[in-house]
Amino acid sequence: MSLKRLMEEYLPAIEDELHQTIAQVDRPGLEMMHFMLAYHMGWEGEGAGAEARGKRIRPLLVLLSSASAGGDWRAALPAASGVELVHNFSLVHDDIQDQSPLRRGRQTLWTRWGVAQAINAGDALFALAFIALQRMEGTVSPQAALKAAQILQEACLTLTNGQYLDLSYEGRSDLTIEDYWPMVSGKTAALLSACTELGALAAQAKSDVCAAYQRFGHLLGLAFQAQDDLLGIWGDANLTGKSAESDLISGKKSLPVLFGLGQGGAFARRWLEGAIRPEEVPGLAEQLEANGARAYTQESAMELTAQALEALKDTGLQGEAGEALFSLARQLLQRET
Repeated sequence: MSLKRLMEEYLPAIEDELHQTIAQVDRPGLEMMHFMLAYHMGWEGEGAGAEARGKRIRPLLVLLSSASAGGDWRAALPAASGVELVHNFSLVHDDIQDQSPLRRGRQTLWTRWGVAQAINAGDALFALAFIALQRMEGTVSPQAALKAAQILQEACLTLTNGQYLDLSYEGRSDLTIEDYWPMVSGKTAALLSACTELGALAAQAKSDVCAAYQRFGHLLGLAFQAQDDLLGIWGDANLTGKSAESDLISGKKSLPVLFGLGQGGAFARRWLEGAIRPEEVPGLAEQLEANGARAYTQESAMELTAQALEALKDTGLQGEAGEALFSLARQLLQRET
């Protein structure tokens, strides 16, 4: 109940903060740019609404971390807006790099307005993220705002490093499980660890407490990605809303795939031959499971989940927000969707 109640309080405030930030682009001559950003954020255009906006998990993590560290969650709203805008900047650019035509059931920006203008929109979101973060000068302190900018900039660099590795892995056949963790530490864990650390910073928590929240966010990201990779092959499409075929067809170097390649055998031989056809997916998923890839991925996700939840306890989380943060973490790490 704590999580549901706090989400009902926090989510409208997050949307209002995001609207205020993006309104800075609403100027004469920039009407279409503003519409593009509002479209991507799920506020405008056909299909706009809750599903198009996404779940706003990252800003929720910021606010819950801040409140559970003993702070006023309202002071953390600029940081919450900043991380969500960085997340959406990365989605816009990822969609271009992956040539994805759809995002949350709608046309992606590059599909609708072209690559060049989509890059502009993504760059605008990136710049607005740091403009949003500057408001911490007033809600917390100038020193906190400066530290927050450093945290988010370092997270962005790690995020882009992870994306670089992901793209560079596409044409390689010599990868091992050891190559997997640096990639997902960048692509997934970097921003989540920034969320939880920024929340604690906004609460003006001591440095050791901020470090504990950062570690929790990092482990949360690793565990989340391992679970996502499991669902990407063996998930129930009726629950996930995503075809279990897509990860194998796209050639994604996920944790179970890298495990399977390391075992050699029929799966590895077929994978190295080239693109996977949809009709081959069920048989290949069975081969992966027989090789132990499903069990290995599940065990990895469970171990990382236990570590993340233990790290969360080490933060000394407090009150209703602490209970809600623990509940949110469990939902993310034990999901079937």
